[in-house]
Amino acid sequence: MSDGWVTPHATGVRITVRVTPRASKSMIEGVKDGALRVRLAAPPVDGAANEALIRIIASALRVPRRDVSIARGQHGKTKVVDIHGVTPTDVMRITP
Repeated sequence: MSDGWVTPHATGVRITVRVTPRASKSMIEGVKDGALRVRLAAPPVDGAANEALIRIIASALRVPRRDVSIARGQHGKTKVVDIHGVTPTDVMRITP
């Protein structure tokens, strides 16, 4: 199963995420233009937005933060995130 923004790999899934830092509150908005849209209250300074993204995804999927990592895009708004121990179906359930 592949929906463009979520693809399976050997130990879990890889997702494409588009973040909006400095939002009024952190939340998963849904999928648009081939990426999971996530609003983050944290600013993109000193890795704060990246850490907030990892926290919100780990919390939504109920996995430890250590199972979520940013594979690409640490300094941009579009990121590729690896999540271990979940399936594409699990990830699709967190989208509003």
